[in-house]
Amino acid sequence: MFFVKCLDNLKKRDDIKQIIDIPYAKRAYLKKNNLSSLKNILLVTPIFILIFSITGLILNKGLKFYSSRTDNQIDINDDLSILGHLPYKETPAEKLVFIEPNIWVHEDMSDSLLKMRRDAKKDGVYLVFLSGFRSIELQEKIFYSLKSIRNQNAIERAKVSAPPGYSEHSTGFAIDFGDANYRETDFEVSFENTDAFKWLQKNAAKYHFKLSFNQNYKVVDYEPWHWRYEGSIQALKIFEESNRKLLNKD
Repeated sequence: MFFVKCLDNLKKRDDIKQIIDIPYAKRAYLKKNNLSSLKNILLVTPIFILIFSITGLILNKGLKFYSSRTDNQIDINDDLSILGHLPYKETPAEKLVFIEPNIWVHEDMSDSLLKMRRDAKKDGVYLVFLSGFRSIELQEKIFYSLKSIRNQNAIERAKVSAPPGYSEHSTGFAIDFGDANYRETDFEVSFENTDAFKWLQKNAAKYHFKLSFNQNYKVVDYEPWHWRYEGSIQALKIFEESNRKLLNKD
């Protein structure tokens, strides 16, 4: 009996051991799996990071490109220009200075303008002031009356005269020049052949004057007589958009 009981006890111990060993075996299996999974994750993670980084860069570039295209589209289509002319506000009367009969200009440019004429005279060149400040009302009469007289449509007329509210002359910073010795060239492209124009090309920048519509300007006809003043902060602000467009074209 004693021997039988011992066998029973041993059997029970084996059963207990088996019972105990089962969860232990499972724990070992889980740990092994966890280590294997961790290794796999560690191996795969850099790949995923690389993929996400590349995807992020591509998306970022795409957004920047789209944004750039959108900005350019706005710059081209929403600049409020009409027939190649940008809008300009009319300078208040108190900012204008009388130069001579029918010629008024912005006070900021009057000294430079008169000095330029004096210096040109010393060089034997006689500059004539053909047109300075023009009100929007006067520009309206010029634009529509001449358009009617010459039987021109708006696009044709805009090549040689700005619509009202779109003329540099309304700022007081624009001036049309002539040559006293060649009055037949007033407001004509042939003005480029005069001594006055040649002198302006060589010296105008010293006095902060710039030709507004050169031969490279495609929308508005070439106007060798039309110059604008950019020698003050206010003038630079007014013509900043026009200069930016020219820089973008270059």
